[in-house]
Amino acid sequence: MTAAAVAGQALAQAPAPQPIPTITPPAPTQPGPLAPVARAPVSLPTLSAAQARQLATLIADDEVAQGLRYTRRTDLDRLDGAALVRAALDHARAIRSGRLMAEDFQRDWGIRPPAYDPLPDFAAAVANDRLSAWVRALPPPYVGYDALVAGLARYRRIAADGGWPTIATAPTFGSRGAAVATLRARLAAEDPQVAKSGDTFDAALLDAVRRAQRRYGLNPVGTVGSQTIAALNVPVERRIRQIMANLERWRWLPPRLDQKRVQVNIAAAVLTAFDGDAPVMSMKAVTGRPGNETPMLISKINSIVINPPWNVPTSIATKELWPKERANPGYLKRNGFRVIDNGDGSKRLQQASERSALGRFKFDFPNDFAVYLHDTPAQSGFSRFDRLASHGCVRLEKPEELAKLLLKTTPEWQPDAIDAAVAAGKTVRARMAEPVTVYLLYWTAFASADGQVGFRDDPYGWDAKLAATIERRSQVQAQATT
Repeated sequence: MTAAAVAGQALAQAPAPQPIPTITPPAPTQPGPLAPVARAPVSLPTLSAAQARQLATLIADDEVAQGLRYTRRTDLDRLDGAALVRAALDHARAIRSGRLMAEDFQRDWGIRPPAYDPLPDFAAAVANDRLSAWVRALPPPYVGYDALVAGLARYRRIAADGGWPTIATAPTFGSRGAAVATLRARLAAEDPQVAKSGDTFDAALLDAVRRAQRRYGLNPVGTVGSQTIAALNVPVERRIRQIMANLERWRWLPPRLDQKRVQVNIAAAVLTAFDGDAPVMSMKAVTGRPGNETPMLISKINSIVINPPWNVPTSIATKELWPKERANPGYLKRNGFRVIDNGDGSKRLQQASERSALGRFKFDFPNDFAVYLHDTPAQSGFSRFDRLASHGCVRLEKPEELAKLLLKTTPEWQPDAIDAAVAAGKTVRARMAEPVTVYLLYWTAFASADGQVGFRDDPYGWDAKLAATIERRSQVQAQATT
């Protein structure tokens, strides 16, 4: 098994909320546009009649299996040889580098897949009559991706069988009746451990409710409350499209993995640090609330600011802090804010390090979104299951532990020196001897090796938009290649 596959397996099997997958970042902080789809290669290989029939079936099957289409394409077996070859090359690009084109990306989807030219491998597959092996080799080399493909197949089967029942009434532990039977049938649709028949809310069903709550990122108390009912009542068709969106995000990832990396799952609000192919640290995070979304991006953490002051973004100062000062004069001074004249008639706010909303540690990495990882004095936020509450930056539950891990190879910043700098209270920038790649990604569906899928809410509405774009782009590209 390759290092990439091992790492993907570690990601897929980690306890919920799952850590996110990893990538090697491109050189610029703002990714450039995707390479355009080649409309007509200079020299297309010629297919035999048998190869044409096989290729049409392979593509039609794979588009559905890999989540590029919700329904199966039916026109491939009517294409002439050249059109079918163009369709195969387009399919290969979509599986290897994602279905989206450059204009389909939102600005805060700050990641772009690398360009991929499928023609050389495809021509070799035609020449050696190995089209099936060529198609199988296209997907990203991650066990987590393969597990989600298996999960997609499971949810397609559930949909074909009629989906699952809707929970109208919340039964309680120890109760009996039709509401319990409905709950049992609903849980059994996703959970093979649940007995499909029975109308008693017994201990086994209580455990099943808790398993479902863990899969959905809810507090596993076993009580069927409003959040649990809402998660259970999401239609299977929407879950399928949610999986499709997350498969596309996997396809944006190149196969090389950095050995040392920090990963944040924005939707689950979890940070995981990796050393080699194993997770070595995990902690809760607080990520951006809807309206202040944390962007997806890739960068390098190159330094850690100890006792950082907070240079308040203009938007926060304008919308939140200046109004508080006007309503309650002296608010800014009491909370440690300095008013700084910019020299052009405007003013900005800075909060002193001893009162800073950034706490004692700020992890800097270049990006075009002005976001970073940081400590926070507001520790109560980490006790919540819903932790999307920041202005876009990522607050950390255990920033000191992360700082000491990342500075482990920097001789002048060993734990005693870090402790002394924190205690001194002065602002100091600790430059890392070995910068570490940071990935901020948005994962709302992930699967174990057996195809059991865990889901998170789609707080930013990105899943629905991405799934719709995948289907629309598949239609457009189908017309372009025929």
